[in-house]
Amino acid sequence: MLEIHNLRATIDGKEILRGVSLTVNKGEIHAIMGPNGSGKSTLAKILAGHPAYEVTGGEVLFEGKNLLELQPDERAREGIFLAFQYPVEVPGVSNAQFLRLAYNEQRKHRGEEELDPLEFKDLLAERAKIVEMDAGLMSRSVNEGFSGGEKKRNEILQMAVLQPRLAVLDETDSGLDIDALRIVSEGVNKLRSPENAIVLVTHYQRLLNYIVPDFVHVLYRGQIVRSGGKGLALELEEKGYDWIRDESEDAPVGAVVSALKL
Repeated sequence: MLEIHNLRATIDGKEILRGVSLTVNKGEIHAIMGPNGSGKSTLAKILAGHPAYEVTGGEVLFEGKNLLELQPDERAREGIFLAFQYPVEVPGVSNAQFLRLAYNEQRKHRGEEELDPLEFKDLLAERAKIVEMDAGLMSRSVNEGFSGGEKKRNEILQMAVLQPRLAVLDETDSGLDIDALRIVSEGVNKLRSPENAIVLVTHYQRLLNYIVPDFVHVLYRGQIVRSGGKGLALELEEKGYDWIRDESEDAPVGAVVSALKL
């Protein structure tokens, strides 16, 4: 589904990604872990088409198409979804209006008829159950006045409505208490299917107690330096990232990356 080959990228002239390669297949969950400044959020934003980042090398293919040639709105219509680490507020636009517009844009892209407000209201009510969202939040402006947990649940509600082919979740666990983390994680698990894929960006192993990944990758200094299964996340929880730093500084990247057939 997603193929990233030797991706390099900069922002404001500073190189952040230095040759990232990754393959994500349908039905898989991949966790991207790493210390602050390693390039995790940069990778997520580049996949979504953030204009502040300049791709200087490599390629990204999404279902065989050159993703880097598509504008952000085109990527969304093709089925790529980004949940933000810090969800933005959209004053003056109700949650229900925003979601219906996004949902109908996807339907038009697929050559399907749009849903009218009443039809969409029923669909939204059903999908809101996935993340236990209060119906009163649907009439409020997008994320305006929402708590941190409500904003993150609203991101997963958007995912539930849009049902993307590839969901990139950028530190969705950031700032969540235990109850909110459980609700958000259960929502993601309910939305997992053999036809979609999920990329989780996170600092901490605790999210992976709830959403069990098929593969874990460690991003360090703009490169994936180690890949493995859930056990790798547990090892990082126990040892921190210092041992990754030590290995990466003592050996070429090619000697550090674990053998993993993706």
